[in-house]
Formats: sequence, structure tokens, C-alpha cells
Amino acid sequence: MELFKGRPESSEGRLPREMRTYDCLDSLGIEYLRTDHEPANTMEACYEIDKVLGVLICKNLFLCNRQKTRFYLLMMPGDKKFKTKELSAQIGSARLSFAEPEDMLKYLDIEPGAVSVMGLMNDKDHAVQLLIDEDVLEGEELGCHPCVCTSSLKLKTADVIGKFLPAVGHVYKTVRLVGED
Repeated sequence: MELFKGRPESSEGRLPREMRTYDCLDSLGIEYLRTDHEPANTMEACYEIDKVLGVLICKNLFLCNRQKTRFYLLMMPGDKKFKTKELSAQIGSARLSFAEPEDMLKYLDIEPGAVSVMGLMNDKDHAVQLLIDEDVLEGEELGCHPCVCTSSLKLKTADVIGKFLPAVGHVYKTVRLVGED
């Protein structure tokens, strides 16, 4: 795997959702490093990519309440365990579960394995609440997918928080996850 600065030279063989991600980042003046790889739809596959990027790829979970009336995108460190009960208490939403792939596509234009904060650019109705673990916010940089699981990006956390989120009209709620029983 190689590390590249910015977007691919050609859009050939790339999905429109991936190219829209680069268009969005470029229009906002956000610099990023990119690596292309085989599909990485598990955290184990992401560990190899982490080494190339020099940063941990965030674990991004797309969640919903039992009634499927509230949707959440949770960004947390890739090496931290997720405990539903721990998050439910902080956001006042009992019975959280993983949202269906159809909902990922509907709200974020993302498929399983490629969930990313970048998908919020596709959530024009702001139906998804972004939740970010405090440890992610403390990092200078973060890693994520550009709406596909065959490329990964390294961005400055401050750019995601200060430029990207305001541009796509999303705010976030900070959560504290310890990942212990």
C-alpha cells in the first residue's frame, strides 16, 4: 500500500460517492492523505491500513433506537470496545442497535464496511446525530473511509470538526466511552 496526497488522478473504477467525498474535501480546502487497498470492512483489516496511514482508523457505528426513529453515527477509537448500555445512558436512548444496511444507504449513501463521518455530507435532512468519543477529539488526526471501503483517508481532526461538519450542517455530541463491563 502506498500513501498519496489528495484525490486519485482518475475517477475510473471509482464509485461516484467516493469522488463526491474528494470534491467536498477539496472545495473546503481540507488536505488529506489517501491509501487505496483491498476491501477493508472489518477492524482487523483496518489495522494494516493504520500502519500505512500512521493513525488509527475510527470505528464508525451506525446505530438506531428500537423504533427506528432516531439514527446515530458513533465515531470511536478502533481499538476500544463498544458497550451499548454505556452509550444509551449518555444519549437518553434505550435499546440501541445497529441500523439496517438500507438505512445506511438511505441516510448516508454508504454500504456496510464503509461507514464514515464523510457520509454526513449525504444526510441533507440531518436525520443522523453524530456522536464522537472524547478520545477521538483529543487526537490530532483521524482516519476514515471516503464512503467506500477500498480507500482510507488521514485528516486533521480540527479540519473535520471545524470545516467539514459546519459545511455539511452537522453538529456533534461528545460522549465518553470506556469500553469496560
